[in-house]
Amino acid sequence: MTKPRIAILTPDRKDEAFETRWDKVFDREAEALRAGGITVEARSWTQTEDLESFDLVLPLLAWGYVRDHPAWLAALEEWQRRGIRLQNPASALAWNSRKTYLDALASRGAPIVPALFFDRLSESRLDRAAAHFGTDRLVAKPQISHGGWQTIRWSPGESLVGGPEGDVIVQPYMPEIERSGEISLLYFGGLLSHAIRKRPQPGDFRVQPEYDGIITRHIAESDEIRAAEAVLTAIDEDLLYARIDLVRGPDGAPALMEIELIEPDLYLAFDPAEGRGFAAAVRERIAG
Repeated sequence: MTKPRIAILTPDRKDEAFETRWDKVFDREAEALRAGGITVEARSWTQTEDLESFDLVLPLLAWGYVRDHPAWLAALEEWQRRGIRLQNPASALAWNSRKTYLDALASRGAPIVPALFFDRLSESRLDRAAAHFGTDRLVAKPQISHGGWQTIRWSPGESLVGGPEGDVIVQPYMPEIERSGEISLLYFGGLLSHAIRKRPQPGDFRVQPEYDGIITRHIAESDEIRAAEAVLTAIDEDLLYARIDLVRGPDGAPALMEIELIEPDLYLAFDPAEGRGFAAAVRERIAG
């Protein structure tokens, strides 16, 4: 019997994301899939001439698309037109690529960290956000971003250097990040697989591995699972995978920082099942 064959989309060789840790993440994901009887190949998300030949295409490592968002949206439209079997679906990948999706989720009852959206960063707008949120500690990042790119923590009188250069999302800073960290729940085929805790280095607020975030296995608590499933319920899409990043707010309740449907690290090294649930979900999607 011929093994199913999938492509995992990777960074453009010309983009700075190509010099990051994506290849190590690819190896972990490919190992789990190959153990499940699946053939895996890498394709840059900007070089996709042969995607029709694959049983399924996963954009899990399309890192760097944020620096050419119009090209990303154009690629999604082209893949849809060509009938590429893309998972998650192109509609979810387009929607999730701009952080205004948080407003849509909040309107459907999902618990989110409050957010305001502006077309550019300025001190006057940050002052307005501080008054709105009732705090003078804020986080600002691009509406189209990932991996802590152009993200700053700000209080009145501090510099905006290193912050977003275009459309911006501003949120109140969640100090619980420094204490209990950010919790990520990983879902495959709608089922909870595993969870991790990400803490920043002392004095920092960024939890990503690129900033030496401290990552440990986590057993999801019942209120975290309820919050994550409220987020999934609010999304009208058939998702193969989702990573739901939560943080506890001032009231102690978990709230959504971001949901990653495009190119999340799945942190399979922390999965007690060693990625078997991921491989099973992929095989089921191929068979369906």
